[in-house]
Amino acid sequence: MDFKALYTTTAGRVSRKTWWTGVIILAVVGIVLTLLLGAIGLGPSASSAGWGSLLVTLLLLYPSYCLSLKRRQDRGNNGLDLKILLGLSLLSSVLQTLGVGITASDIGNGVMVPVPAGWFSILLLAIAAYAIYMLVQLGFLRGTIGSNAYGADPVANPATA
Repeated sequence: MDFKALYTTTAGRVSRKTWWTGVIILAVVGIVLTLLLGAIGLGPSASSAGWGSLLVTLLLLYPSYCLSLKRRQDRGNNGLDLKILLGLSLLSSVLQTLGVGITASDIGNGVMVPVPAGWFSILLLAIAAYAIYMLVQLGFLRGTIGSNAYGADPVANPATA
């Protein structure tokens, strides 16, 4: 498996197995980055946690896009739905980081938790529903059998997966 091409190019197709492997690797990288940022004060418990989260999102956005676009192309799709999901996810991350649509609520003993406004909760719920749709498309449905406009079938030609 050519990891450089997997995460840096948008040409071609990948199988479900390759996509899942790539997603697991990105998840591990995201966790490691979050822990490293936590060590320098941008972690989940810091007041600046939103900036650390946004930084991790930005760092993993393009590799995630490349990997998932190739999976959409395996299903004969140009990936517009993927671009919409990634754009909405980035927008919600930026809004959360800037504190737009979020208020702090005291749950007792001076412990403050972020609470999304009603409109922001609806936006997050819509993004979550759309993400579930994309998870089904990317992770569970078989790609086009045989060649399509984006290349050869990665299952029939495992060397190109």
